[in-house]
Amino acid sequence: MPVTRIFVGGAIFREGAGSIPGWGVRIRGDRIDAVLPEGVLRAEADAETIVTELGGGLVSPGFVDAHFHPTIGGVEAGLCDLSAATTVDEVIAAIRAYAAAHPQLDWIVGGGWAMDLFPGGTPRAGLLDSIEPDRPVSLANRDHHGYWVNSAALRAAGITAETPDPVGGRIERDLDGSPSGTLHEAAADLVNALAPATTRDGLRDGLLRGQALAFSLGITGWQDARVDVDANGVDVLEAYLDADAAGELRAHASLSLWWDRDRGLEQLDELIARRERVHARGGRVRASTVKLMVDGVAENFTAAVSRPYLDAHGCATGNTGHSFIPADRLREIVRLLDENDFQAHFHALGDRAVTEALDAVAHARATNGDRGNRHHLAHLQMVRVQDAPRFAQLDATANLQPLWANAEAQLTELTLPFLHESLRDRQYPFHDLVAAGARLAGGSDWPVSSANPLEGMQVAVTRQYIVDPAEPLTPEQAVTLERIWTAYTAGSAHVHGDADAGTLAAGLRADLVVLDRDPFARPANEISRSRVVETIVAGTTVHSALERI
Repeated sequence: MPVTRIFVGGAIFREGAGSIPGWGVRIRGDRIDAVLPEGVLRAEADAETIVTELGGGLVSPGFVDAHFHPTIGGVEAGLCDLSAATTVDEVIAAIRAYAAAHPQLDWIVGGGWAMDLFPGGTPRAGLLDSIEPDRPVSLANRDHHGYWVNSAALRAAGITAETPDPVGGRIERDLDGSPSGTLHEAAADLVNALAPATTRDGLRDGLLRGQALAFSLGITGWQDARVDVDANGVDVLEAYLDADAAGELRAHASLSLWWDRDRGLEQLDELIARRERVHARGGRVRASTVKLMVDGVAENFTAAVSRPYLDAHGCATGNTGHSFIPADRLREIVRLLDENDFQAHFHALGDRAVTEALDAVAHARATNGDRGNRHHLAHLQMVRVQDAPRFAQLDATANLQPLWANAEAQLTELTLPFLHESLRDRQYPFHDLVAAGARLAGGSDWPVSSANPLEGMQVAVTRQYIVDPAEPLTPEQAVTLERIWTAYTAGSAHVHGDADAGTLAAGLRADLVVLDRDPFARPANEISRSRVVETIVAGTTVHSALERI
């Protein structure tokens, strides 16, 4: 007999309503059996029913992260992890400690350093040389669009003053042209292609670390935003299939297969074959999405913008960022992906990148008709006023990373001073998207930023960071807690094509998160203080703060 369990004594979350006190949920086996007033649930309970008292807490559909990197983040957590460092001294101490603890390694690799800790966001090789002069060192910043390397790594890659910037990348240089120690975008590949490869088993271990973190935060499913084959032939997809076959993958995962912008349309057949291989096996993995990098990031001036970046004196430069995939080519790629029933997952930060991505979706819709593919644009740091209504018109989802929508130093010191004034006021325009009818999904981009959905929700509502909040960033762009909660549940489940999750309704899969309090009943600046008591996937507890699983 399937186990029956009721959750009562608190509130439930419902899309469109928010928190509903006095209601509860009954699950039977792996399914939600009923969502009813708690009095009814208590009256219908028999001696075999397990009663979970919420104690004023909240039960919600499990959170679904629409832009997550569990393999990358999980692997990096076992390397030289700098994500906890908040000062340059802490960064140096962490690197020194890791290097001393791993004398057998030929390379020191890892990442997680914050750009705002260093002048211009570009640390120098000399500082790393003082710690590790002999072994090559390559450390990704938090957004993984730049790497800090030492002189040994530069020598290994043959990077000198004469080395040209590669297409889609930039080498930071001193006045004499010598590389200074930071490599942006494709320039980092010159070094990282030489670093030791992560093994297939290492990727699986990283995936399982990422899954454990997700469960501790109430995340029951996700979209892995980059699933590709590295230069050494190691495939992230294999880590998922291995973990699924072993029964270790317990979450439901949607995979964004990587589009290699340096190759042509011939890779479409390979993507189709990879998708069919996944779907033929069944299990908890889907692979119907393709990730397209339209542009870079604003803080290193590679996000594609409509007005030129400014220099340190406020004068316009000739740089409007990079369209990594030319607009006409992007349209054709998306048309073919849509025709073959892939959904496109765009990385689009700058306003020009957003326009180009929407133009590609419009071209696909006009050419192929509406095939039901759930195209979505991630990040959306800047969106033109005229583009906001196009999301609803084209049925393209706005895939938000709301934790970024605050006046942190990386934005106020490394980005806003270098943007045209017309773009400074268009940072993360969430309210405009909602007002224009856009469907929202919610994600973290972990390990770029915290994976905690409650922290992202708090910033979406307050437009202030969790710790030491500054003045709200364009507070008129705040959204309600109900709206952003829906983004992290039903919105992200929609993007994943998972009709069995994201909502509390009878018959759906019992993916739930139980919180120790009801965030809707507390001030907005306390949303992230809520704690996950239990995470449930398909009726089975996968995380409990009260007992060891």
